[in-house]
Amino acid sequence: MRSAFQGEPIPLYTDRIFAPDVPDQHFINHKSGVLMKTLFFTLLAAVLAAATLTSCETVEWSEPGALVPLTVDQDPSLPSISVNGTQLHAETYGNPNDPMIVVLHGGPGSDYRSLLNCSKFAADGYFVVFYDQRGSGLSKRHGKEVYTKQIFIDDLNAVINYYRKPGQKVILMGLSWGAMLATAYVNEHPAEISGVVVMEPGGFIWRDAEAYIKRCRSLELFGETSNDYLFIDQIVTGHDHNVLDYKAAVQAAADFAKGNKVGNQGPSPFWRIGAVCASASFEYVRAHPFDYTANLQQYTTRVLFVYSELNTAYGKAHAEHVSSAYPNVQLVEVKGTGHEIPYFGWAGFYPVAKMYLDTIR
Repeated sequence: MRSAFQGEPIPLYTDRIFAPDVPDQHFINHKSGVLMKTLFFTLLAAVLAAATLTSCETVEWSEPGALVPLTVDQDPSLPSISVNGTQLHAETYGNPNDPMIVVLHGGPGSDYRSLLNCSKFAADGYFVVFYDQRGSGLSKRHGKEVYTKQIFIDDLNAVINYYRKPGQKVILMGLSWGAMLATAYVNEHPAEISGVVVMEPGGFIWRDAEAYIKRCRSLELFGETSNDYLFIDQIVTGHDHNVLDYKAAVQAAADFAKGNKVGNQGPSPFWRIGAVCASASFEYVRAHPFDYTANLQQYTTRVLFVYSELNTAYGKAHAEHVSSAYPNVQLVEVKGTGHEIPYFGWAGFYPVAKMYLDTIR
């Protein structure tokens, strides 16, 4: 489960950063970023030096756009939809009349940028929907009190209903927390979903997910990533969404650092982490543990369950244990990749996923 405690680089962003094999047009009008530690500290030193020399202005880290990209409610040029009392960063690929694939990112709190390779399923005759979940990525921010187990399921239901045509088949495709969300939805609406592709869900019961999270955390108290985070924490101060999201991204860099347990070969692209969404969601499930398996035995459609070769915190044993909640499972290991399967392991994932999807059409 990729969370604000794991995952991605500091969003020190430029107007266009390209990712391999991702459609070019997506990046137009998006602010985005990849970790460049040397550049960051050089820029930070220059800002601090300027502030010291002038002695007349305080650096406003909390100003929208100063540290992280703007969200959809701040930047009307970003593609978005308004559903279930929130505004979500969202976009689609393909013919709206084709079978729908809803792609669900990890977190809670991450975004869908590293999953954009999945847009290629549009060329295979699928309508592919992406959205940043509530309070995540470039979607609108909310206070911590709104984050419950049910809110994410209700938002997904609203997204499906927003795009769905009468009689249209819907397939859920999720990574990590997104795979858990897909399963939570199937558990509530088994008759509504025609197929499911899940990639390394932490667990469908809280105790399984919690155990996996503990195994895959890579942040060490006196490690380089921890030192970087503590250094930033002394300089970039504040408790608004902009500052908290920025700090969360710094801390999350452990997930692609050398020797990371989830097997990522390097940083994967992202826009922005929702720190409040992540922390509030974890607080909630610790107090209200979930079980998304109660009705899964009713879902007899075959499910594609994918795990990676290089994620040492996951492995075949955990995959077999978690996937057993579904009565009809195709279990596949994707070679040569870690947790970010659609980004680093696309060549191995795509043919397996396409073969599965074509059985549903």
